Amino acid sequence: QVQLVESGGGLVQAGGSLRLSCAASGSIFGVNPMGWYRQAPGKQRELVAGITSSGRTNYADSVKGRFTISRDNGKNTVYLQMNGLKPEDTAVYYCYADYAGVRYWGKGTLVTVSS
Repeated sequence: QVQLVESGGGLVQAGGSLRLSCAASGSIFGVNPMGWYRQAPGKQRELVAGITSSGRTNYADSVKGRFTISRDNGKNTVYLQMNGLKPEDTAVYYCYADYAGVRYWGKGTLVTVSS
């Protein structure tokens, strides 16, 4: 079992920045990859960014150049640095982690970007 706890969401003005964190606990040896999805009101959940334990990353086109994903394997934590936030980035952000063929999810953290 893997438990994921997100933090760092909140309200920010357009152009501002936020940093999300997601800490994994439990049977976490070999958790790979980890990352973030988001779901805006009335829309499907979409991938934002992912990162493997070796540091290989992938991003949605809509966030490339603005968001940066990183992870601390020693702390089993993944981060999402979000800069240049836009109102369309408003969503609930969910952390995920893959372990032993199962995808685990956090409960989500709300990011609201005002115009």
